[in-house]
Amino acid sequence: MSQLSTTPLSVLDLAPIRQGSSAADTFRDTVSLAQLTERLGFTRYWLAEHHNIDGIASAATSVLIGHVAGQTRRIRVGSGGIMLPNHPPLVVAEQFGTLETLYPGRIDLGLGRAPGSDGATMAAMRRSTHSGVDDFPQQLAELQRYLGEPKPGQRVKAVPGQGTHVPIWLLGSSGYSAQLAARQGLPFAFAAQFAPGYLFEALRLYRDNFQPSEHLEKPHAMVGLPVIAADSDEQADFLATTAQQKFLNLIRGKRTQSLPPTEALDWNPHERAQVQQFLGAAIIGGPQTVRDGLEDFIARTGADELMINSDFYRHQDRLHSYEIVAEAAR
Repeated sequence: MSQLSTTPLSVLDLAPIRQGSSAADTFRDTVSLAQLTERLGFTRYWLAEHHNIDGIASAATSVLIGHVAGQTRRIRVGSGGIMLPNHPPLVVAEQFGTLETLYPGRIDLGLGRAPGSDGATMAAMRRSTHSGVDDFPQQLAELQRYLGEPKPGQRVKAVPGQGTHVPIWLLGSSGYSAQLAARQGLPFAFAAQFAPGYLFEALRLYRDNFQPSEHLEKPHAMVGLPVIAADSDEQADFLATTAQQKFLNLIRGKRTQSLPPTEALDWNPHERAQVQQFLGAAIIGGPQTVRDGLEDFIARTGADELMINSDFYRHQDRLHSYEIVAEAAR
């Protein structure tokens, strides 16, 4: 039996807004993708918190998680992630305690340390630029108290939330969250979908320093990675230009909506190298190329789970990509 067939596969949806479409269209596409991947046997469906970005519609992450959970039956739905520095831990506990109460046994709480926005947006959210960097472990501990069993004399409780024990994951693209997750005995998700450079060192730090806890007996490392699957390698290369344009515009300081694929990209060698650095973990190709790429990636990383992000302009192409991945895993 292949490693791919025994490795859980999950979905990271960045809720992209296509050029010429709307956030309402994105929400319909999100539900459609969640329902399809549930039928295909994917394990989790996560949405990420971003603010003030024209091409991403998941700013109100917990609201969208509830919407997706209400339109599905089995698949776990969660955050990849909630940026804890942006929110009081009590509010996060109340939101996810509510979700867990509505959809018991199906909610995940992935937490990030980055603000997920620029300084002006942070100011609009009334957050300090220093908040969450030095005190992230304290924020995490406070959140865990609100989701755990109430303590004698505890004056402030999350209602609902207290006693729901929503599973917490730590997310990261460096060694900080890897080591914190290891010390806390929590599952860890590495963001190789945009920052693959530190992947192997972060996984080593997590596994080498892991301490068993009430949450987890042994380390569980999930890796996010971009996958662009199509009926042929040539078609996949063409469709991948949508993701390449996204990172190219990010490099140029532009925040655009998802753009149609193009035959040729107008970039210089330095920009091309930067885009390739962002997408260094990407698997792009037809069914056999994708199957081989996923098998190789699992063998090299020892990932316990893969969380796949597929960035397409046409929604039907994105649905088909996940169908190809699911068939490869069989």
